[in-house]
Formats: sequence, C-alpha cells, structure tokens
Amino acid sequence: MNENNRPVSTGIIVEKEEKSEKTSSPSRARAIQRSIVKKFRPTIWRPFVRAVNDYDLISPGDKIAVCISGGKDSMLMAGLFQELKRHGKIPFELVFLSMDPGYNAVNAEKIRQNSEILEIPLETFETRIFDVVDHIPDSPCYLCARMRRGYLYDNAKKLGCNKIALGHHFDDVIETIVMGMLYGGQIQTMMPKLHSTNFEGMELIRPMVLIREKDIIHWAQYNKLSFIRCACRFTEQLEQSGEEADHPSKRQEVKELIAKLAARDPVIENNIFRSVENVNLNTVVAYKKDGVKHHFLDDYDK
Repeated sequence: MNENNRPVSTGIIVEKEEKSEKTSSPSRARAIQRSIVKKFRPTIWRPFVRAVNDYDLISPGDKIAVCISGGKDSMLMAGLFQELKRHGKIPFELVFLSMDPGYNAVNAEKIRQNSEILEIPLETFETRIFDVVDHIPDSPCYLCARMRRGYLYDNAKKLGCNKIALGHHFDDVIETIVMGMLYGGQIQTMMPKLHSTNFEGMELIRPMVLIREKDIIHWAQYNKLSFIRCACRFTEQLEQSGEEADHPSKRQEVKELIAKLAARDPVIENNIFRSVENVNLNTVVAYKKDGVKHHFLDDYDK
C-alpha cells in the first residue's frame, strides 16, 4: 500500500518523466498540471497510476464521466485524468460531468472559476436535489448521495459514457471500513470499481483510493487553490448555528479516532485498508455473497 514499499505497476499506463517545457512562463493551468506529475509524483500521480493498473479501471474504448462536485478531490481527479490522456497507452474518452443540485450563487460561481483556472471543460446539468432533501429530518445525507448517484449515472449514460469516476480517496475508504464495523455491525468497504445495478452497462470506478487526503490538501495549498466543501443547505445550517463543531458527524468522529490511533502507530491506517483484502473465510462466523448469507455451520462437519 505504501508507495515507498511497493514498486509502481507496469500495467496499462506508461510511467515516464515529462521533458521540461521550453517556455519560461507556462499558464497557471499548465503549471498546476505539471505539479501533479512532478512535485506530487510520489504521493499523487503514482498512487493514481497504481490504482488504475492494479484494479483494472480503464479499458480501451471507455468513455468515462469524471464526476465533478466542486471539491478538492474531484477537481484533482479531473487533472489526473487529463494527465492520463497524455501519458496513457490505451485510447479512452473523457467527459467532465458536473451536477448543480441547488448550490447557492457563491458556490456555483466558485466551481465555475476553478474549472476555468484548471481548464476543465464542464458538462453541467441542474437538479433540485437540495430542495427535496431539505425537508427530510433524518439522514438527509444518505438520500442526497443516492439521488446524486442516480442522476450522475443517468446523465453520463445519455452522453454515451460507460463509466462514472468518483473522487473518493484512501481516507474515505478506511473511514468507511471502521464506520461499518462500529455503527453498522458489518465489514464492508468502498470498492475500487463496481457494476451499476440500476443502469445496465454502466460501471463506477474510484481511481483515487490509494491517494491520501493530506496529499490532496497539500496539492491544493501548494497551487493556491481553494474549493467548496459539502455545500448542501444542511451543512450550511449547521455551520451558521455552530452545531457542526458541537455535534460532529459519525465520519468526523471516526476520522479523529483513526488519527489518534495512527499517531501512536502509523501502520494502523494501512492495516485498516489491507484488512478487507485479507479476509479469511475460515475464521468468520458468517458472510454474504450476492445477497445470500452463508454460515460457518453450513459445512462445518463436511
């Protein structure tokens, strides 16, 4: 898992150094792009390439909808895919798909400005998701996420795409694993890729699952970029009332717990990630496969 302990995969992506540009004053967008494959090569570019190769995320002829929420993760993912087009060995197409679920004017303008700075040609469509979930008293985030996913699949398919790419990173993955155990009583993870159950022929990929959040933040700060956070009305209301600090989300609680444990032993974060790659079915009481539950007693005496 650690880029210092593992060689870069030699899969479908060519790992090569760029030649230095002759111009002495590259555009800001180009400078930001170059920082991905130069300064942040070990921490961002190589983990991205490794994930694409190791999890077989891209095939020849793919048309991928890179889903842009306006946050730091999805904006970096757009830059990574742009570089991949320059360095890759296989042909594929990109659409940079942005959904406006009802952003306020400030956030909508921030997304537009950043897309211009990074030279990301957005395909934008509007929905009224925020209006719908604004009236949901319990777990509005879950409904919002499900509705967003459905709209993204639908619009990506209309544009001829066969895959959507989401910007979940390494920290999202390990937090999800721990949250599932502590609050859901189950072992699960964010899969690097999965087939859609509702949109035939569509697939979801997560090419940033080996990239640490701290490195994404470092990239944004180094390039003097600022992005929107979760921009829903529920979050805005919490921030305005001050409740967000007093009542952190379950994910924030888990994030702080993992950070506290990792401060004592840095290997813990990688071990959480690797735990779902090293499941020994002989040592679990029960598990589910394709919706069917299997119990160790089913074949205990066989």
